[in-house]
Amino acid sequence: MDDELYVIGDVARRTGLSVSAIRYYADAGVIAPSGRTAAGYRLYGIGAIARLELVRTLRELGAGLDDIRRLLAGEMALGDLATAHLALVDGQMRRLQARRAVLRTITGQHTTTEQVGLMHKLVSMSDDDRDQLIDGFWNEISDGLDVHPSYVEQLRGWRPKLPEEPSAEQLEAWIELADLVRDGEFRRSVHRFFHDTFSRSARARHVTTPAVQRVIETHAKILQEADEAQRFGLAPESPQAQDIAARLLASIAEFEAELSGVPVGERAGERDGAGMREWVLATGRADPAGEAVENAVSGFQDMFQGLFGRYMSLVSTINGTPQVDPASEEAAWEWFTAAVAASPRGQWAGRTAAPADPSGG
Repeated sequence: MDDELYVIGDVARRTGLSVSAIRYYADAGVIAPSGRTAAGYRLYGIGAIARLELVRTLRELGAGLDDIRRLLAGEMALGDLATAHLALVDGQMRRLQARRAVLRTITGQHTTTEQVGLMHKLVSMSDDDRDQLIDGFWNEISDGLDVHPSYVEQLRGWRPKLPEEPSAEQLEAWIELADLVRDGEFRRSVHRFFHDTFSRSARARHVTTPAVQRVIETHAKILQEADEAQRFGLAPESPQAQDIAARLLASIAEFEAELSGVPVGERAGERDGAGMREWVLATGRADPAGEAVENAVSGFQDMFQGLFGRYMSLVSTINGTPQVDPASEEAAWEWFTAAVAASPRGQWAGRTAAPADPSGG
């Protein structure tokens, strides 16, 4: 029956609260007894028991007694209480994740007691503090660098953006990255690498111009298409595969043309899309763009990866972006070569790296 009253021991068994806790909530004015026996023992009705169960749940979620009292008195909505408490829980979780990242880093490497405080400081940095650290790194690297101004901005774009709710892996990557960019020897090595690379010749500096960078970006996007096509099993002889391969060949030819400063079609002995096809099939090179790159900046990619690869890998982890898979990249080039071999020579002439017009016009 709804008006049935229960002694405090029965209420304790129904709610999972201890008798002392029920008495405490009554004395604190949170849940008053529904009545008393002649001997003065407290009695609770079904409504009071339901409110006690709510109090227990809210307390387990970390809500304070003052807020619970206001909620039961109708002075606060449950949604408002949940919203306010959610913000507190989120803050606690971020702090716990930060501590976890520091502890995992400590257990994974030889960490001194002096480094523990530094790691906790690094992982607890604000967004502004993190930006200042990365800006300081790139300011030093690009100081006096003789390249196109837009390339400096492009370099600065290679930076971590820790999400609002980072995973433990992302926090651990940030600790390592922050430690890396603070290392004086690493800064000096990266500074020397970029300055030595682009001060070598006018042609090397020309690689940093927007025109060449656009061709490189286009080439990378088409290569990504090839990678996705081979992973999804697109047949190299299919029309879609032929289109991708044609545009990839054209992008290589356009890259060579940009480096020489002579447009495709006006250079003696040039390799346009058709000529590039014959070269790919004749040389059997895994990376047909390699020759052009090496002519511009000898060994740039190998040196870049050897020195800067860890930085880029950590940034990818922090930003949650996919990392380059060398095996997948090699498979994409093999697929591309197969697509080139599966087509007659004539269809490659006159192609550009731009996507095919979907209207067919």
